[in-house]
Amino acid sequence: MSNSITDDIYSQLQGAPMQQMAQQLGIGQTQMAGAISAALPLLIGALGRNASQPSGAEALLGALGRDHASSGGNIAGLIGSVLGGGAPTRQTDGAGMLGHIFGARQSTASNAVGQTTGLGQDKANMLLRWLAPVVMAYLAKQMYERRQGAAQPTADELGQVLGEETRQVQQQGGLGSILGSVLDQDGDGQLGLGDLLKAGMGALGGRR
Repeated sequence: MSNSITDDIYSQLQGAPMQQMAQQLGIGQTQMAGAISAALPLLIGALGRNASQPSGAEALLGALGRDHASSGGNIAGLIGSVLGGGAPTRQTDGAGMLGHIFGARQSTASNAVGQTTGLGQDKANMLLRWLAPVVMAYLAKQMYERRQGAAQPTADELGQVLGEETRQVQQQGGLGSILGSVLDQDGDGQLGLGDLLKAGMGALGGRR
């Protein structure tokens, strides 16, 4: 995976999927693009932090193979299912995925995205719930469906892939700042204003 995971997923969300999400949230395309640019690195960075522990990597790899490898990585179709409002499945239960990804820091994560992008916490939480299944489907496709008969993926391999992506996120100034604030803070739910401003500039200044 030579390309950035974040950039690759973002490019696949452009067009109809992004328009659908913007309509659901009642916001414009520019704000939607900035919000996705902030939320994706946070999700992937949190997964990378979880996968940095052997047990976390094993659990994540198991979930990818069990629940997401059959999705085909069809992001447009998956977004349609997620936004459709039907009963959640293992592939579309974004709320459940966020509980595993962020644990007790889920509300802190949605609050951080909400403040830095202007969405507010409720809409930011909706966005994170929509994007979590997309990220999991993407990772499953990368780990399982493109191996062309090679040996099954290992937890170490997954940890390396996510670890490299997390390092890239942390080097991106504002986005790395918001990631660190959410994952490393002492649990009081408070983010420093400087972190939020830097994160906002990093997220909203990058893509349109």
